[in-house]
Amino acid sequence: MRKEAWFGLSIMAAVVIALFVLMPPAAQITTGHLGLLMLALIVVAIMLGFPTAFTLMGLGTMFAWFAYYSVNPSLAVQQTLDLAVARAYWVMNNDVLISVPLFVFMGYLVERANLIQALFKGLHLATTRIPGSLAVATVITCAIFATASGIIGAVVTLMGLLAFPAMLKAGYNVRLAAGAVTAGGTLGILIPPSVLLILYGATAGVSVMQLYAGAFFPGLMLAGLYVGYVIIYSMIKPSVAPPLSEEDQYVPLPKFAEVITETGSSNVMAGLIGAIKGKRNADVPMRAVVGHLGIALLPLLAAALLMGSIYLSITAPTIVDTTGLQEMGMETDEAEADAQNQASLEQGGLQEPEGAGGLQEPPAEGAKEATLGAGAAPESPQQPTETATPLQAAEAPATAGRLSAPVGYWIALGICLAALAVFYTIFTFVRLEIFKMLLTSFFPLALLIVGVLGSIIMGLATPTEAAAMGSFGGLFLAIAYGRFNLTMLKEAVFLTAKTSAMVCWLFVGSGIFAGAFALLGGQEIINTWVQSLNMTPVQFMLMAQVIIFLLGWPLEWTEIIIIFLPIFLPLLTHFNIDPLFFGLLVALNLQTAFLSPPVAMAAFYLKGVAPPHVTLNQIFLGMMPFMAIQVLAIFLLYMFPAIGLWLPSLVYGH
Repeated sequence: MRKEAWFGLSIMAAVVIALFVLMPPAAQITTGHLGLLMLALIVVAIMLGFPTAFTLMGLGTMFAWFAYYSVNPSLAVQQTLDLAVARAYWVMNNDVLISVPLFVFMGYLVERANLIQALFKGLHLATTRIPGSLAVATVITCAIFATASGIIGAVVTLMGLLAFPAMLKAGYNVRLAAGAVTAGGTLGILIPPSVLLILYGATAGVSVMQLYAGAFFPGLMLAGLYVGYVIIYSMIKPSVAPPLSEEDQYVPLPKFAEVITETGSSNVMAGLIGAIKGKRNADVPMRAVVGHLGIALLPLLAAALLMGSIYLSITAPTIVDTTGLQEMGMETDEAEADAQNQASLEQGGLQEPEGAGGLQEPPAEGAKEATLGAGAAPESPQQPTETATPLQAAEAPATAGRLSAPVGYWIALGICLAALAVFYTIFTFVRLEIFKMLLTSFFPLALLIVGVLGSIIMGLATPTEAAAMGSFGGLFLAIAYGRFNLTMLKEAVFLTAKTSAMVCWLFVGSGIFAGAFALLGGQEIINTWVQSLNMTPVQFMLMAQVIIFLLGWPLEWTEIIIIFLPIFLPLLTHFNIDPLFFGLLVALNLQTAFLSPPVAMAAFYLKGVAPPHVTLNQIFLGMMPFMAIQVLAIFLLYMFPAIGLWLPSLVYGH
C-alpha cells in the first residue's frame, strides 16, 4: 500500500481513537456530545472519499431528526424537513454568493484567452539578469494569473505544462521548480478576487469589500516573500538554478530595428529620433519608427499621468461649506423663539436692549464701534459683517489658490524622474521587444485586475457588480486575442455552472449540518470548554490557527471554511478579536491546505502533467520551504496587523 494511503488511514484511526477516549461514559453522554460525535464522523467520512456536500446533508439531517425526536417524536420529520428547506432558502437568498459564478466565469474566460504563455515568456525575458529568473517569472506569472483567474487547479496545471518543463530543461532543481509552480499557483486563494474570501464573508457576516481590501497587501507580501526566497536560494546555491543560455535569452528584432542598430545607436530613443531626422532612415519605414517611438514613450506618459493626478489631488484647495452652519445660526428652535418673543414683550415691543451701547467700550475701535453700535453703515467695505449671506460665505473659499505640495511629493517626483532617466538610458531595442510582449500580455490583465479590484476597494461597485464587469472584460480579452468561439464559451459556462453548483450545495449542506450541531448543543459545549481555559486572546488565536493548520492536512479549504470555521466565529466576540483580521489570518493559513500532504491538491495537479520521472515525494519536498514561508507571513501579519488593516481603515474607516 502506498505511503499516502497509510498516512490517511493513520489519521482516521487517530480520529476514531480520540473519539472513544474523549467521549464520556454512555450514561453521561448528552446531546452536545452527540454533536461532537457528528463533527468527528464528518472528518472520517470525507477522508473515506464520500462527497462533502451530500455527507454534510446526510449527517446533518440524521442528527437533526434525532435532536427533534428527543423533544417531540410526532413532529420530528416535519421539523427536520423545515430546517433543510429554511437553510437551502437562506443560501439561495444570500446576495454575497451571486458574485461566485461571475468571478469563476471570468477566470475560465481569462484562462482560455491563452494569455499565460505570452505573459510567462515576456516575464522570463525581462528577469533574465535576476538569479533564478525562470522560477521568479513563474511565481510572478502565477500571482498575476491567479489574481485574474482565481482557479487554483487551472493555474497550477497550465504552469505545470508551460513553466515546469522549461525549468527542468534549463537544469533547475526539481524541488525548486515544483515548489515555485505549486506555491505560486495557490496565491489565488488569498489574492483578490478570491472565492475563499467570498465564502468567509458569507459565513462570518463580514463585508467582502473590506476582506478584499485587507487581503491585497498580505497577498503581495506573500508573493514577494516567495520571490525573495527564490532569489536568495539561487544566489547561495547557483547549481539549483543555473543561468539561462544565450539561446534562451535571444530576442529576435524586427528588420527596421536591425537596420537602426547597425547604422546608429542600440538605444531606443537615440536610434528612433536619429532615424526620423538623420540620413539613416532611407531603409526604415517612417510609420514603424513613429509607432515604436509612441510605444517607447508610454512609460513616460504613464509616469506623467500618475504624478500629475497625485499633484492635483494633494494640492486641491480645501473648501469648507459653511452654508449649513449659517443657516443653523439664523434659524432658532421654538423654545428660543418663544423666549425672545417673551423678552421683547416684557421690554415693551421691539425696543433695543439697554446694553446695546456696550459695543462702544473697546478703545481700539473708538468711534467706529460707536457708529456701528448706533446702527450706521460700516466705514470699510472690506470688514466682514454678521449680515454676510450664505452665498457670499460659500464663494469666499472658492477664490483661494491651490495648496503647496509637500516636500515628500517633490522627493517622489525626483526619484521618478531619476528612474525614468535610468530606464531610457538602458532602454535598448531588445528591451523594447520585451516591453511589447508585456504590453500585449501583462497590461491587459493588469487593467482587468485593477478595474475589478479597484472598483471594489474604492467602493465604486459591489463585488457582484465588479464581477459582472470582470466577466465582460474576460469575454472582451478572449475576443480580442482571437480565442473566442462557441465551443470555448460552452466549456466556460459548463465549468462555471459545475463549480457554482458545488459551492451552493456545500453551503446548503453546511447550513443543515450547522443547524443540527447547534440543536444538539455541540457549539455550547465547545464555547464553555474554551472559556473555561481562561486563555488570553493571543493564546486563543494561536490555538485556532494551529487547529486550522492541522485541518489543512486531511481536508480542503472549502470544508474547513464551511464546517469548522463557524465553530470559532462565536468565540471571537468573547476574546475581542476583529472578524476581519481573523479572516485574513485564516485565508493566509489556508494556503497550506493546497501545500500540505496528504491532500495537497496542488501537488496532484502538478503530478498529473509532470514528466514521469518526477515523483510525488519530490513535489512534496519542494513545497516544504514555501510552507515555512507561509508560516512566516502569518507571523508578520499577526505582529504587524496594519499590513492587512491599513487599506480597509483608509477606504472604509474600519
